[in-house]
Amino acid sequence: MTDLDIAKKVELRPIQEIAQQVNITEEDLELYGKYKAKLPLALIDEEKVKNAKLILVSAISPTPAGEGKTTTSIGLTQGLNRIGKQTTVVLREPSLGPVFGIKGGATGGGHSQVLPMEDINLHFTGDFSAIEKAHNLLSALIDNNIQSKTKSIGIDPRTVLWKRVIDMNDRALRTTIVGLGGTGNGIPRETGFDITAASEIMAILCLAKDREDLKIRLGNIFIGFTLDRQAVYARDLNAQGAMAALLKDAIKPNLVQTIEGNPAIIHGGPFANIAQGTNSVIATKLGMSVSDYVVTEAGFGFDLGAEKFFDIKCQAAGLKPDAVVVVATVRAIKYHGGADLKTITEPNPDAVSIGLANLEKHLENTRHFNVEPVVAINRFTTDTDEEMDIIYKKCESMGIKVVHSEVWAKGGEGAIDLAKAVVEAVDSGKSDFKPLYQWDWSVEEKVRTIATKIYGADGVEFMPKAKKALKRIEKLGLSKLPVCIAKTQKSLSDNDKLLGRPTGFTLTVRDIEIAAGAGFVVPITGAIMRMPGLPATPASEKIDIDNDGNITGLF
Repeated sequence: MTDLDIAKKVELRPIQEIAQQVNITEEDLELYGKYKAKLPLALIDEEKVKNAKLILVSAISPTPAGEGKTTTSIGLTQGLNRIGKQTTVVLREPSLGPVFGIKGGATGGGHSQVLPMEDINLHFTGDFSAIEKAHNLLSALIDNNIQSKTKSIGIDPRTVLWKRVIDMNDRALRTTIVGLGGTGNGIPRETGFDITAASEIMAILCLAKDREDLKIRLGNIFIGFTLDRQAVYARDLNAQGAMAALLKDAIKPNLVQTIEGNPAIIHGGPFANIAQGTNSVIATKLGMSVSDYVVTEAGFGFDLGAEKFFDIKCQAAGLKPDAVVVVATVRAIKYHGGADLKTITEPNPDAVSIGLANLEKHLENTRHFNVEPVVAINRFTTDTDEEMDIIYKKCESMGIKVVHSEVWAKGGEGAIDLAKAVVEAVDSGKSDFKPLYQWDWSVEEKVRTIATKIYGADGVEFMPKAKKALKRIEKLGLSKLPVCIAKTQKSLSDNDKLLGRPTGFTLTVRDIEIAAGAGFVVPITGAIMRMPGLPATPASEKIDIDNDGNITGLF
């Protein structure tokens, strides 16, 4: 059966029953139908947050074969609940771009899904729409001020860095011209669209502590310069209040359920290759306030999502993870070992041995943060015992616990061994989280540290545009912000063709964008873009709905 077939056979429990499991009363729920609810920020208890155990799920460098990180996160949550650990999974919301593009949805798979699957993968509770509207409100205010003859603050249109956003993969919108059609339609200028998940508003929502902090961060958004070279922020247009009002409900986390009826909190959805790649601070802390254990994930491989989770989110929120699960599959390891995508289901111990270098590097990277790792091999029926044994021996030689999981086929039952290994890692007390760098280092030093220690680069080259951006960042007093490197997810390097464990390369930074509201700067490397395109055959071609409202084709 497909994921959607499996999801449709589940008899969902009323969301009130799910809430009761973690002592959330019906009065605290803001219902969105029978199976979804918003949760109030007042449920966050900082003392309980300190005592809860936080588990991060990460992975090796992604491949077209897929690794199953979200599926593992959900399955692990179900497994932990099965062994008596009160656990909530806290995840990001899916973006419609990947849903209709090539990646598909982000609600897990098989017997390890969050439900209702169709709702979560489509409009859900409207959070993405609210973020999009808040972002584009600022865009409209900027162009309105440039056009105004009475209230203009003298914005130089050539310096405006703020674009518009839409939650869809649409390459035709990457670069656009606005203001055409005559003097009544604004001042013509070049701009463009990013995907909503790449919006700074998304990053801000996911790092804000509360509504007051949200407004401050919104006001700190850097727009550009005036004609006399003065910096312009969103607060100079008095935009933060209206933008925060549009996010009134979007700031509240969403409660749903796993396929086995465990609580799941889903909130926010920044991509990890161009933003911080993890759900909101509010959602994570809320989960830790109502559960003994929280399982969360960070997007793409450890080099992207996990690094940003540790160096940005944990630093900003004062969180200390207790363990990290690194997900891998035999077929993905074979792909990193040079096996062709068409043959990765065929036995190939040699490719496994070569491809293990990628897993090895990611495991080495966990040690930089002093967080105890557990390796989860997401097992498929085509994996041979010989191939599995090669992985086991490598991990054991590194002193790292490795277990295989079968969460797609068996749900929580297939994660019992993984759950026990995670509890063992947590109880060992070996984790004593430390960040990779200090925020008060120079931007160049922070980028070089990540590039050399996490990616394995020999060094970093800053191109002329990036050097100019460094001077701008210094002038604006923003050099003490953390860095959120935009890089391909397909490789440890900035070249998506270099699989496995690349060596002898230099990371090239071609530009550095400012996200002062989010509280970080974004070095842009390689050919990374903030507006993806659709594939030749998009997933949307398989999605349909019948006359009774039954959706098909989602995955």
